[in-house]
Formats: sequence, C-alpha cells, structure tokens
Amino acid sequence: MAAIVRLSSVCRRGVQPLFYQSTLLARPLVVPNKHQEQTYLLTARIHASQGLNASSGSRAASLHWTAERVLSILLLAMGPAAYFHPGPAIDYSLAAALTLHGHWGIGQVLTDYVHGDTKIKIANAGLFLLSTVTFAGLCYFNYNDVGICKAIALLWSK
Repeated sequence: MAAIVRLSSVCRRGVQPLFYQSTLLARPLVVPNKHQEQTYLLTARIHASQGLNASSGSRAASLHWTAERVLSILLLAMGPAAYFHPGPAIDYSLAAALTLHGHWGIGQVLTDYVHGDTKIKIANAGLFLLSTVTFAGLCYFNYNDVGICKAIALLWSK
C-alpha cells in the first residue's frame, strides 16, 4: 500500500524544505492495514543531496551543474549591463558566455539522443566545430562591426 505526502504538508509541520538540507529527509508515514485495526509505520526517504562518499565523477558532474547555473545567472545579469553600459568588454563577455551556454545546452541534447561510440564522437566533434565557429564569428562581429550590444539596440530601435 502506498501513500503520497505533498511537500507543502511536510513543510507546514516544521520540517525544513529539501533544498536546505544536506542529509536525507526521513518522513514517517502511517498506513492502516485493511484486516487489522493497528497501524504500521513506514519510512519514506527522499534524497536531498549527494552522499558524502561521492566519487570524483559525480563531483565533477556536480561542479559542471553548478557552473551551468552560475553561467545562466551571469547571462541574466549581462542583459541589463549590456543595455546600460555597452562596450567591448560586455560584447566579448557576451560572445564567450553565449557560446559556452549554447555548447553546454547542445551537449546535453547530444548526450540524451545520440547513442553509439562512433556517433557520439562524430557528434562531439561537430559540436566543438560549431562552438568554435560561433565564438569566432561573434568575436569577428565584435571587432569588425558594431558589436553585439549595439546590434541588439539597432534591432530594437527600428
């Protein structure tokens, strides 16, 4: 027999939310048996974070996940900065951040949908080529034309 406990009901009873804990959250559930009047105590465990004995591969994946989130937040901050203070530093920062963001995003799609050793190697080579050409093109545009910030401002002005 299964029981579902909503996170909001757990939080209202004084248990800290999952995202603020570094250990397992154990929430006892009481399930009545149909044939008897007494209840049985079950324990539901929800993993809120990685275990303490994580291998180096999972640590690298965790750092990569954190870097993706930091880059996303930086991209959100670069929008207003590019609008209020356009310049070469912001242009080249946007070129690097947008290229890296796209590289990581397409890399995740390739991880999910490309299978087979040879296909994965070809897809990764194509991804590196695409990312290199993208970054080089954005840098070329920044150096030889108006730059990313002013180009977007020109698009909005018309």
